[in-house]
Amino acid sequence: MNASVKVMLSYDYCHFEIALSSDQDMTLSEVNEMRKAAHRLADNAVRQYKVAKSEAAGNLAWQKEKFYQKAEEIRLKPVSEWTPEDKAHMKILADRDWTARYDYDDDQGQF
Repeated sequence: MNASVKVMLSYDYCHFEIALSSDQDMTLSEVNEMRKAAHRLADNAVRQYKVAKSEAAGNLAWQKEKFYQKAEEIRLKPVSEWTPEDKAHMKILADRDWTARYDYDDDQGQF
């Protein structure tokens, strides 16, 4: 019999799907081994995803820390000595704080 197998794993709202097939005649035991191989590949994809996600999260935290460190360095300089890059950096910081500046506390008690 010809066979094809498909394995799908879901992890962290991501889906990993592996499909294998063969045109050669196979026994049920060989089809089962092909299914196991597909599952191992899907498991490996999940492991790789976990590593990539943790590295990306660490990189994001590092970038955020560097961003705020640079903002502190800029604050130590007089505003008249800020370069255009410094001004842009501080503008980004001010824009991130937009929601805090415009919180009117007018939705309390509505929910």
